[in-house]
Amino acid sequence: MNWKNATILITGGASGIGFALAKRFVVAGSKVIVCGRREEQLKVAKQECPALFTLQADVSTAAGRIDLHQRALAEFPSINVLLNNAGIQNRLPPVAEPQLWERHEQEIAINLHAPMHLSMLFLPQLLAQKESAIMNVTSGLAFAPISFMPTYCATKAALHSFTLSLRHQLKNTTTKVIEIIPPAVNTDLGGKGLHTMGAPLDAFADHAIAQILKGELEFGYETSETRRLAAHTALDGFFQSMNR
Repeated sequence: MNWKNATILITGGASGIGFALAKRFVVAGSKVIVCGRREEQLKVAKQECPALFTLQADVSTAAGRIDLHQRALAEFPSINVLLNNAGIQNRLPPVAEPQLWERHEQEIAINLHAPMHLSMLFLPQLLAQKESAIMNVTSGLAFAPISFMPTYCATKAALHSFTLSLRHQLKNTTTKVIEIIPPAVNTDLGGKGLHTMGAPLDAFADHAIAQILKGELEFGYETSETRRLAAHTALDGFFQSMNR
C-alpha cells in the first residue's frame, strides 16, 4: 500500500485508538476521514488535528451505515481504505441475572454488525481501486475471553472469524484485509478510568502504525500478541486444510 496516496475512512475515529491511528496516518501522508456519533467530539478531534475530515454518523443501525456509505463516497470518492474501529464495551450483570437485552444488542450491532455491513457496502468501491484495504480492530479477548464481558468478547471473536474468511475470499484481489488486535489500552472504552492499567495509547498506536506500514496483515501488542500466537499454533493448520 502507498499510504501517501491513501484515503482512509475510520469509524469511531474521533477518540481513543481510532483517533491515535488517524493522527499517525495523517503524518504518513494519507487523507483521513473520521466519523463518530458525537458532533462535539468530532470538533475536538478536528481542533487537535486540523488535517482531518469529519463525518457525523451512527453505525449502530443498518440505515445509519447505508447513509454513511453514501455520504462518504459522495464527498470522498477516492476512499480506498476502510478502518472498522468503532466499538463499545458495556459492563453488564452476570447472564443469570435479569438483563436489559437492548444493551447486548447495542454491543453486537456496533462491534460486529457494523464492520461486517460496512465491509460489504464499501467492497465494490475498494475492489475498483488499484490498491485498497479493510482494517478491522478486534481484541486479545477474541482469543481468550474474560467471563464478566461475554457479549463483548463474543463480538470480537466473531469479528476475528469474519476477518479470516474475508481475507481468504479476497486473497486474489487488490484489497488487503488487516486485523489489528489490541490488548487492554488506556482509553475510555467502557467508561473513564476503567483501562488505566492498560498499555499506553501512544505506545500501542506507534506499534500499530509501524506494523501497518510494514505490510503486516495481523498483529497484536504485548499480551494480545501472546494470545494471538498461542491460538494460531494449531488453528492455522486447520484453517488452511478446510479452505484449500
